[in-house]
Amino acid sequence: MLSQKSVASEKTAKALEIRYKRKFAGMTFKIGETINIDGVMVRTYPTGHTIGATAFSWENEIGTTILATGDVKDASHLPKCDILITEANYGNPADPQCRYVFGKAQRAVELIRNFGYHDKIEMEHKALELTRELMDRVEPLVGLNGNKGGVIIVPPWDLCRLPKRFDKFVLSGQRRYRHQQIRISDHLDVDGLTGMVKKCNPDVTIIYHPNGNRPIKFAQYLDKNGFAAISLDDITNVIS
Repeated sequence: MLSQKSVASEKTAKALEIRYKRKFAGMTFKIGETINIDGVMVRTYPTGHTIGATAFSWENEIGTTILATGDVKDASHLPKCDILITEANYGNPADPQCRYVFGKAQRAVELIRNFGYHDKIEMEHKALELTRELMDRVEPLVGLNGNKGGVIIVPPWDLCRLPKRFDKFVLSGQRRYRHQQIRISDHLDVDGLTGMVKKCNPDVTIIYHPNGNRPIKFAQYLDKNGFAAISLDDITNVIS
């Protein structure tokens, strides 16, 4: 928030300002723009993970094209590249949870409105502020007002605080919650990630996220399917 060297999309910067109650000091851009970072022209692309989520692409001094995605929900806008640096949140092909599984309060509001529900939606204060700032045509939204009925969106850990008369669902790709689950995710599943690699057609893919063995598992899976790949942990082990 304080560094003038920080770079974020306008939507991401606004979300950070709402969350941390201070001004974002860095550079902002509209997704799709090309930005100049210390003389390097960096192209930006939407990834659909959250509102404002961005992938970045640039050429190094010998003409190698590098694409760094962050978390990805929609890879349709991503370009071809020589080196792809990406995530593997659902990258373990042996884990049933990685075969398709949305998240975020804003996604829930979008779904509910698209399903034709036009009455009030109750939300906790921070999620309400973010939704109103970042999304259009989603009203009426209200703060939590006594749980009188209708639709209420809260973080998963607050579901138990709602009255027992409510039907309670968790939007998640993870199975650690005791409530009924709607298995949707803000990430591509393992098949979607593999399709992204095919589309971008890199010479090598570097997998760096999340912690644990999923980056290694996904890199091994890509290798077995004809796509050169390595996890960031393996690179670190080689260097050390």
